[in-house]
Amino acid sequence: MNPSAKRIADAKEVLDLEASALQSLSDCIDASFSEAVGYIVGCKGRVVFTGMGKSAIIASKLAASFNSTGTPSLFMHAADAIHGDLGMVQEEDVVICLSKSGNTEEVKTLIPLIKTRGNTLIGVSADPSSYLGVNATTLLLTPVEREACPHNLAPTTSTTLQLALGDALMVAALNEKNFTETDFARYHPGGSLGKKLYLKVSDLMGKMAKPEVFIETPILDVILEISNKMTGCTPVLSNQEIVGIITDGDIRRMLQRQTDINQLKAEDVMSSNPIRYSSNHLALDALKLMNEKEITQLIITHEGRYTGILHMQQLIQEGLSV
Repeated sequence: MNPSAKRIADAKEVLDLEASALQSLSDCIDASFSEAVGYIVGCKGRVVFTGMGKSAIIASKLAASFNSTGTPSLFMHAADAIHGDLGMVQEEDVVICLSKSGNTEEVKTLIPLIKTRGNTLIGVSADPSSYLGVNATTLLLTPVEREACPHNLAPTTSTTLQLALGDALMVAALNEKNFTETDFARYHPGGSLGKKLYLKVSDLMGKMAKPEVFIETPILDVILEISNKMTGCTPVLSNQEIVGIITDGDIRRMLQRQTDINQLKAEDVMSSNPIRYSSNHLALDALKLMNEKEITQLIITHEGRYTGILHMQQLIQEGLSV
């Protein structure tokens, strides 16, 4: 087998192995999962994730996921916990411990300390007869027949199952809490995600050009206005009210119909009743409207008054997409 074919075969073997393990995990979801979600949703403190090695890395990721979806959480490394960090755990906290074997020395040292404090302990392990499996308040089984590592050593399949099970707990908890997109936005104000949830058209008004012509404006002046403002269109006003729009496409079609344009005015070329969009709406919704109507510009108004032209390119530059 040539090197390229071998690499592809290796990848498929790993993915097939892990996909099969995920299906086995799905088959193991039972009343224990429901009980664990109940503990999480009913928690009056924080959900504390802990583990050793690669399990600790998964635990850290899950703490971040729970925090971002409305469940106050923190990560406590099991080794650090038995050397002072156990003080992070408060009386009303729920502890979720991830360990494939359930018998790691640090985990075995930590478990009695958690139980002595009276905290609920949710165990995540591949071995129900392990120390963690026997001593957890409730155990979530992650069945691992073998790791995807060819030597059955490096945590691969096991950590995939831990991550997937943690995500399932997180989604079940946020659903039960009726965690909405608005709630999500409160925790994600930055980056492109934050812009999708928070950025309003009004936030872009300083970047908008404001071309405008009137119904009596000669068409040559209309062309200059569109060209100078570089918006691809201009609204047509009458008594400060928007009565139409002229786009690059309208100009091209006009030139195809006639060559003598000196006597034409804006009202002769404009399209009536153009789409208007309020600056109070989300920028993402403006982009969705542009895609739906197959247009690249929107006339923006504020309290009914024309304020500028929003171009699709501006929204793309802001990192928005639908």
